Amino acid sequence: MAYYGKCIETVIEQLDQLKPGDSPEQVLEAASASLQTLSSQKQAFILEVLSGCLEYHRLLTTVVDAFYVRDGRLCLWADYNLFKVICYLATFQLGELGFQLFCDIVKSQPLDKMCKFLRFFFSPLNLSSWVKDEWSLVYEAAYVKENWIAPLMRWQPEVQELIKQLEAVLANQSPLLKTKAKVTEPKEFNLTTPRSRAIPMPEPVPAVAKPRPVPRSTYQQPKEQHLLDKTKRHNRRRAEELLLRANVEEMQCAVPRSRREPPTQGTGASPRLLQGSKKNLQLRFMPRILKTPKLTFYRPNNIPVKLNTAAILREGALYQRQVERELQRVDRLVDGAGDFSEFLEWQKKMQARDREEQLAAGECRRLLGKLSHEEAALARQHLVRGNKQKADQKKEEMTELMQQCAERRLQEERSMRELVEQVTEAQKNVKVAQTRLLKGRQQIVQEVIEESRELLQRSAEAAKEEQRRRCELISQLRALETQPMRKGKLVDLTQIPGYGLEGEMSVVELRERLALLKDAQRRAEEDKRDQIIQDKRSKSQELQNVVEQISLCRAAMGRSAALRWEEKKAGAAAPGLRSQDERVLALQRRIEETAAERRRQAPLLQVSAPRTPRAPRAQPRAQLEAQHWLELEQSRERSLHARHRRGSACGRARDLEAA
Repeated sequence: MAYYGKCIETVIEQLDQLKPGDSPEQVLEAASASLQTLSSQKQAFILEVLSGCLEYHRLLTTVVDAFYVRDGRLCLWADYNLFKVICYLATFQLGELGFQLFCDIVKSQPLDKMCKFLRFFFSPLNLSSWVKDEWSLVYEAAYVKENWIAPLMRWQPEVQELIKQLEAVLANQSPLLKTKAKVTEPKEFNLTTPRSRAIPMPEPVPAVAKPRPVPRSTYQQPKEQHLLDKTKRHNRRRAEELLLRANVEEMQCAVPRSRREPPTQGTGASPRLLQGSKKNLQLRFMPRILKTPKLTFYRPNNIPVKLNTAAILREGALYQRQVERELQRVDRLVDGAGDFSEFLEWQKKMQARDREEQLAAGECRRLLGKLSHEEAALARQHLVRGNKQKADQKKEEMTELMQQCAERRLQEERSMRELVEQVTEAQKNVKVAQTRLLKGRQQIVQEVIEESRELLQRSAEAAKEEQRRRCELISQLRALETQPMRKGKLVDLTQIPGYGLEGEMSVVELRERLALLKDAQRRAEEDKRDQIIQDKRSKSQELQNVVEQISLCRAAMGRSAALRWEEKKAGAAAPGLRSQDERVLALQRRIEETAAERRRQAPLLQVSAPRTPRAPRAQPRAQLEAQHWLELEQSRERSLHARHRRGSACGRARDLEAA
């Protein structure tokens, strides 16, 4: 029993030393090199169990992990490889070892752990359910059931009897008496009492300068923000009043009249006809109380906008350059220069041509998007056909690879068996080499012991010398501490040091000269401050003049912009029809050809597809595509109308500002 227990412990040690990157061949070579001292029978048993645990690592790990999750929650993770070895012996070596030898191996290990693991692993429910399913994921299900699950089910009566024996032994086992160990008594160290330290003098507290208080403006809002809020409330109140007045009162901007009726001024119409027409018009144009007019927000008169000096000067220079260019243009006209009417007409034509090109480019982009959609659908059909062909080729390649893998596994098993036989033959004549190696190691150990003894003697002598030197230094330091020291020194501030330097003076004279220098520096600062104040006043006056000039230029520019907008609004024409371009026609023909080709290939894919009930979706998809393109066209028309409305609204706002 002890014989097999030591072998199992050796296997567990080898598995504990295993690293994730090590290959099984390297592990077996290292294990065979470290087991040279054991007998050939033990070496063969240990190597066989170790190679089996490495080969069936995935199967054994599945069972042991499930054991720790379910029944082995209180077991230590240090026993992981122990359960792994027992699982391997029960699954793959129980028939070769025999049940009696397996019982001896189990009884050589801790009984409570073995009882718990065997009860979990040999449970018929576990073997026939999840163990079989998990192993079938790695190997074929028929092979697992025939070679591993069926033998384990046949060993059920004997294993259950073994489990009952282990439970009986655990129930009758008496607890071991613990011998009282000798308690170590601590002994106090004989240390030298340290001398009490002198209390140092307290350092003077430095006087800190009083900081400036935080200004109140830090926690207050600026005046500009209050003025802006007040202006917003005023505009809101005026807008509400205008809305109420527009909803209650009639329109009083002009006298209403019909479209076909001529104006009354300058004609000889009778008063009765005029009175009847006014009555009809009053009946026709009722006050619009239910309709909500559009709100018009008026620009406040005085908005405090804070500009810096650079912005004011930059804007003033801009307006000055504009004025100079206008004066130069007037001078050229006076001298007889030509007019720009022809250039303006040519510019209008070019703008109209550019607008038509933009519309054609937009239509091309839309058709390109539709063409890319059709080409994507056609490419998707080609991709589906190619994927089907690739899948068939992949299946054929997988069958060939499975056959090659099975043949390679058989060859590896044969090579492993030959390797094990070679290792067993090579280990027969090892004892002579072991004795030689043992003698060499003993000789090396004797030499190392002698060298370490000499090194210890040298280190002890060096430590004594160091201790003696430290004692001498301590005695010298204590002698220096006992000597008296002069702590103060008399200083005369009116006396010259007498070092022989040029410009040498006493401390009192130095202080007087520094005071005179500070007075001169203060007077220079006051003069410079006065000069800066004068410069600031002159610059502020110049900036004020520039600001007045900028306000005049802004007013003039606003009036000219309003006049230009009126001319542009009067001369604006309705948008023409989309011009048919050659690129647009070519794209339309290409889209029709691509759609026809896709419709021709669609029935082929529907016939070859395995799911035939989903084939009748071709007609709804065409309808959805048509609806999609119709929605795109409508959205572009809506965006164009919104752009025109936005432009007209901006024009009205500019007119009101100019007015």
